Amino acid sequence: MILIIGGESAGKRNFAETLGYTEKEIADAVIDERPVVYHLERLVFAQPEQADSLLDRLLEKELVICCEVGSGIIPVDRNERLGREATGRLCVRLAQQAQAVVRLVCGIPTVIKGELPGKATRDKE
Repeated sequence: MILIIGGESAGKRNFAETLGYTEKEIADAVIDERPVVYHLERLVFAQPEQADSLLDRLLEKELVICCEVGSGIIPVDRNERLGREATGRLCVRLAQQAQAVVRLVCGIPTVIKGELPGKATRDKE
Protein backbone atom coordinates (compact mmCIF):
# COMPACT_ATOMS: atom_id res chain seq x y z
CA MET A 1 0.00 0.00 0.00
CA ILE A 2 1.14 3.51 -0.83
CA LEU A 3 -0.03 6.39 1.36
CA ILE A 4 -0.36 9.78 -0.34
CA ILE A 5 -0.84 12.82 1.87
CA GLY A 6 -1.01 16.55 1.27
CA GLY A 7 -3.12 19.63 1.67
CA GLU A 8 -6.44 20.28 -0.02
CA SER A 9 -6.01 20.65 -3.81
CA ALA A 10 -2.29 19.81 -3.63
CA GLY A 11 -2.42 17.42 -6.60
CA LYS A 12 -2.88 14.10 -4.81
CA ARG A 13 -5.49 12.71 -7.21
CA ASN A 14 -3.52 13.80 -10.28
CA PHE A 15 -0.45 12.14 -8.83
CA ALA A 16 -2.39 8.88 -8.40
CA GLU A 17 -3.27 9.08 -12.10
CA THR A 18 0.44 9.41 -13.00
CA LEU A 19 0.92 6.08 -11.22
CA GLY A 20 -1.51 4.52 -13.68
CA TYR A 21 -4.82 4.68 -11.76
CA THR A 22 -7.97 5.80 -13.55
CA GLU A 23 -11.01 7.72 -12.26
CA LYS A 24 -12.98 4.46 -12.18
CA GLU A 25 -10.44 2.91 -9.81
CA ILE A 26 -10.65 5.71 -7.24
CA ALA A 27 -13.26 5.40 -4.47
CA ASP A 28 -14.19 8.74 -2.90
CA ALA A 29 -14.52 8.45 0.91
CA VAL A 30 -15.67 4.82 0.80
CA ILE A 31 -14.00 1.46 1.05
CA ASP A 32 -15.21 -0.84 -1.69
CA GLU A 33 -13.65 -3.15 -4.29
CA ARG A 34 -11.67 -0.36 -6.00
CA PRO A 35 -7.89 -0.28 -5.37
CA VAL A 36 -7.71 3.39 -4.32
CA VAL A 37 -9.34 5.15 -1.37
CA TYR A 38 -9.48 8.93 -1.80
CA HIS A 39 -10.43 11.39 0.97
CA LEU A 40 -9.66 9.09 3.86
CA GLU A 41 -10.19 12.04 6.19
CA ARG A 42 -13.87 12.31 5.18
CA LEU A 43 -14.37 8.63 5.87
CA VAL A 44 -12.82 8.99 9.33
CA PHE A 45 -14.58 12.25 10.20
CA ALA A 46 -17.95 10.54 9.60
CA GLN A 47 -17.27 8.13 12.49
CA PRO A 48 -14.01 8.92 14.30
CA GLU A 49 -14.62 6.24 16.91
CA GLN A 50 -14.48 3.61 14.14
CA ALA A 51 -11.12 4.72 12.68
CA ASP A 52 -9.16 1.80 14.18
CA SER A 53 -11.47 -0.69 12.50
CA LEU A 54 -10.51 0.69 9.06
CA LEU A 55 -6.81 -0.17 9.29
CA ASP A 56 -6.84 -3.75 8.00
CA ARG A 57 -9.10 -2.95 5.05
CA LEU A 58 -6.98 0.08 4.12
CA LEU A 59 -3.78 -1.95 4.21
CA GLU A 60 -5.29 -4.18 1.50
CA LYS A 61 -5.65 -1.21 -0.87
CA GLU A 62 -3.01 -0.23 -3.41
CA LEU A 63 -3.27 3.50 -2.65
CA VAL A 64 -4.74 5.48 0.24
CA ILE A 65 -5.03 9.23 -0.26
CA CYS A 66 -5.62 11.63 2.64
CA CYS A 67 -5.72 15.39 3.09
CA GLU A 68 -3.53 16.58 5.93
CA VAL A 69 -5.76 17.70 8.76
CA GLY A 70 -3.32 18.26 11.62
CA SER A 71 -1.97 21.68 10.73
CA GLY A 72 -3.52 25.00 11.53
CA ILE A 73 -5.89 26.12 14.24
CA ILE A 74 -7.25 23.46 16.57
CA PRO A 75 -11.02 23.31 16.02
CA VAL A 76 -13.35 24.41 18.81
CA ASP A 77 -15.90 21.76 17.86
CA ARG A 78 -15.30 18.53 19.77
CA ASN A 79 -16.28 16.28 16.84
CA GLU A 80 -13.90 18.13 14.54
CA ARG A 81 -11.08 17.62 17.04
CA LEU A 82 -11.92 13.91 17.40
CA GLY A 83 -12.00 13.46 13.62
CA ARG A 84 -8.71 15.26 13.20
CA GLU A 85 -7.02 13.22 15.92
CA ALA A 86 -8.43 9.91 14.64
CA THR A 87 -7.31 10.73 11.08
CA GLY A 88 -3.81 11.63 12.23
CA ARG A 89 -3.42 8.50 14.35
CA LEU A 90 -4.73 6.27 11.54
CA CYS A 91 -2.31 7.86 9.05
CA VAL A 92 0.58 7.22 11.45
CA ARG A 93 -0.36 3.53 11.59
CA LEU A 94 -0.78 3.36 7.81
CA ALA A 95 2.56 5.07 7.23
CA GLN A 96 4.31 2.61 9.52
CA GLN A 97 3.16 -0.31 7.38
CA ALA A 98 3.11 1.36 3.96
CA GLN A 99 5.46 0.35 1.17
CA ALA A 100 5.84 4.05 0.40
CA VAL A 101 4.61 7.40 1.72
CA VAL A 102 4.41 10.41 -0.58
CA ARG A 103 3.67 14.00 0.43
CA LEU A 104 2.43 16.44 -2.19
CA VAL A 105 2.92 20.20 -2.02
CA CYS A 106 1.86 22.38 -4.98
CA GLY A 107 1.62 19.27 -7.15
CA ILE A 108 5.20 18.25 -6.39
CA PRO A 109 5.58 14.79 -4.85
CA THR A 110 8.20 14.07 -2.22
CA VAL A 111 8.74 10.44 -1.29
CA ILE A 112 9.24 10.43 2.46
CA LYS A 113 9.35 6.66 2.85
CA GLY A 114 10.22 3.78 0.52
CA GLU A 115 10.22 3.80 -3.25
CA LEU A 116 7.42 4.11 -5.76
CA PRO A 117 6.88 1.36 -8.29
CA GLY A 118 7.22 2.42 -11.91
CA LYS A 119 4.13 2.55 -14.11
CA ALA A 120 5.25 -0.63 -15.84
CA THR A 121 5.15 -2.60 -12.58
CA ARG A 122 1.42 -2.18 -12.11
CA ASP A 123 -0.54 -4.99 -13.72
CA LYS A 124 -3.71 -3.87 -15.48
CA GLU A 125 -5.53 -7.13 -16.18
